[in-house]
Amino acid sequence: MTLKLSKQDIGILKLLQQDATRSTAGIAERVNLSQSPCWRRINRMEEEGLIRGRVALLDRSALGMDVVVFATINLTSTGRQNLMTFERDIVQHPEVIECYTMTGIWDYMLKIVTRDVRHYESFVRNTLTASPSIRELHSHLAVTEIKNTTELPLDTQL
Repeated sequence: MTLKLSKQDIGILKLLQQDATRSTAGIAERVNLSQSPCWRRINRMEEEGLIRGRVALLDRSALGMDVVVFATINLTSTGRQNLMTFERDIVQHPEVIECYTMTGIWDYMLKIVTRDVRHYESFVRNTLTASPSIRELHSHLAVTEIKNTTELPLDTQL
């Protein structure tokens, strides 16, 4: 799919990435459009799937979720059925907030958030390593968060 986005479309997307609670009138003013055309552009981008949803970003530290772990996983077998079983199972765990298939030596990388190290240990012992599809798991505990954003780099990619 080739994207045909104007500078105003990109401006709208950038503003929504920063604060999805902005009013259409406020966005329209910032990108030099009237309110109705701005609303139509936002609606079109939602229908096209460029805007998948609008959410509130929560502060995990304020909520007492202090541990972030990147776990690399190799499966016992990479046959299609084993991959599908693992993927179906892993999405059921709220501690896993991101999961990616990987190239290279690891089959998957997970981003896991828990209250504390004990909760993570319990999750690993009682859930992840209890899975017969996981052969190897390596935990990489994040120490200091340098950058954490949900904003895509629109200026550099389009």
